[in-house]
Amino acid sequence: MTIAFQGEIGAYSEEAAHVLYEGASLMPCSTFAAVFKAVESGEADRGVIPIENSLFGSIHVNYDLMRAHTLRIVGEVHLRVRHYLLALQGVTPDQVRQVFSHPQALGQCETYLQTELPGAEAVPAYDTAGAARMIAREGRRAAAAIASRKAAEEYGLAVLAEGIESNHQNYTRFLSLARPADVQDRLPEGSMKTSIVYAQRENVPGGLFKSLSVFALRDIDLHKIESRPQVGSPGRYLFYLDLEGSVTDPNIRRALDHLEGLAAFVRVLGSYPQGAVVG
Repeated sequence: MTIAFQGEIGAYSEEAAHVLYEGASLMPCSTFAAVFKAVESGEADRGVIPIENSLFGSIHVNYDLMRAHTLRIVGEVHLRVRHYLLALQGVTPDQVRQVFSHPQALGQCETYLQTELPGAEAVPAYDTAGAARMIAREGRRAAAAIASRKAAEEYGLAVLAEGIESNHQNYTRFLSLARPADVQDRLPEGSMKTSIVYAQRENVPGGLFKSLSVFALRDIDLHKIESRPQVGSPGRYLFYLDLEGSVTDPNIRRALDHLEGLAAFVRVLGSYPQGAVVG
């Protein structure tokens, strides 16, 4: 199998891809949109994307991409993320004037940056490992990167500090995506989760409550609800839900049928095994 992920070698998405698909061939992509396109085109068999972090919240662009594309969620993993401050060999923390990393990583390490490197500028980069690669290739001695230990090894950088995330219970949830034609009709047994997206038919008092009640009435546990603006319809929103159970469960199916009677549209993004916590 070929697995697409966003970032360079040493990115946390690469680690998640290894956890989900041990031994598979990996395809680095420059953007999250490129991951979706690689899977849709058949260039990759699966795509692995981050969807939320326990410290810095959701990766909204990937919610929007799931709505815009037809890929299905087929798996997930919750990966413990440990951040390291990396620089060229011989550089000391007092020499660092800029810290490069993905905005999510910069946010996850905000406390460290404010207390230990208050004079350094936090500079967003498209990828954690990409920031490390850039510093190594360009020989920037006044800069550091926040990235993984593997990125330090891959690009020959020194570790100036480790475990710099603001809270050590720092987990990122990653999703595995596949083309609908590659999704098996027969779902595996065990604890399952179903993700959906829907839009209300109209904004009326109690409308959201009524739409969610189709699950409460059937004792279906909601793991998460996320709202995103509906493009082209100011003041209207899409709602992403994670439910406990699979679409093969008659109780879930009846709830979704009920929701379809209330909503403008309902789309199942996938039913998949509840992911392990790793690290």
